[in-house]
Amino acid sequence: MAKRRISFFDATLRDGEQAPGNAMSPQQKVELALKMEALGVDTIEAGFPGSSPADVLATQLIASKLTTARFATFNRANVDDVRMSMEAAGERSNHQIQICGTGSDLHLRHKRSISRAEAVKEVDDAVRFAAALGAEDISFGVEDASRGEYDFIHELVDTALAGGARTIILADTTGCGTPQEYGDLCAAVRSWIPSDVVLSTRCHDDLGLSLANAIAGIQAGADEVQVTLTGVGERSGNTPLEEMAAVLSYKGDRFGATTSLRTEGLYDAYCLLANTISLPEARNKAAFGRNAFATQAGIHQAAILRDPRTYEYVNPELFGRERQLLIGRHSGRAAVRHVLAEAGITADTAMVDKLYEHIANREGREADTLDAWRAHALRVLAAEAP
Repeated sequence: MAKRRISFFDATLRDGEQAPGNAMSPQQKVELALKMEALGVDTIEAGFPGSSPADVLATQLIASKLTTARFATFNRANVDDVRMSMEAAGERSNHQIQICGTGSDLHLRHKRSISRAEAVKEVDDAVRFAAALGAEDISFGVEDASRGEYDFIHELVDTALAGGARTIILADTTGCGTPQEYGDLCAAVRSWIPSDVVLSTRCHDDLGLSLANAIAGIQAGADEVQVTLTGVGERSGNTPLEEMAAVLSYKGDRFGATTSLRTEGLYDAYCLLANTISLPEARNKAAFGRNAFATQAGIHQAAILRDPRTYEYVNPELFGRERQLLIGRHSGRAAVRHVLAEAGITADTAMVDKLYEHIANREGREADTLDAWRAHALRVLAAEAP
């Protein structure tokens, strides 16, 4: 099976910044955008120029700095939004105008107070206006698509394509979809649109299913995933970029998909984001968590020392990280022998048992790195030497 290369659309600088506490200055956004471009991200969402002068400036700066990646501006289905985005970024060949239309009756009634016909017309007006201003790359996003009726979504999509859109984005805006539901939606839309039109996923994580839904979208024919670093974003966040990269790296063969991201630099990018927005470090987060590649369990450590694959499916080097065997109350004698062997000490059973007692009887929850515990072990042995 020929593998499809899945494009990555990074929404960290727009949707990621919308969450409380995630604000970034235009200069900080540029630094992160350049980092993501260097890692091979295809499209970087620069901001929403219609929302603030800061987003206008960020868009202008990012547009002037990127050389290989596309950048996107977010717009409502509103000609004024489109005008501001085009004024901020201009008719650049790597500028994607992203137009978001209302896709569910619930939103039409309780958010917009407009009819289906009015929603279709504003999409038609906005897409055609962008094309008239010289936009070469126009995408259309169906907001709340996972709760929309298929006939209405079909009409919106047909209207956007007729006006010049070449990418269709299906947003599970409230994260309410399941993989079956979202996959069915993507398959339906894929069957409606020409093969050269890009189908993009946009999944939120309110039910913890953003990654699973995006995978279902790819299996149903999606060509692009909209993601954010470590899943930051509105409410519970978005599909985590690094988790999707791991899935495609290890499981892409299962559904004929691959990625060209340079994943080994993603942890550095995450650290830059975390420092910029003061994001607390999670212990158990996949790929980026403090304990993602660390263990202090004795049974696991004994196996890992023989072959890391026994308890480590994802290689830490994929993300530019290192394996950590930590010494704590749950560690075993195999770790003690390993520490002593690395120090050039041939240990007998009595020596190993004595040092193991220091581990088993320690108080507190913190575990030591191998280097720290090696120093401690050498001090214990020196103190007890005749």
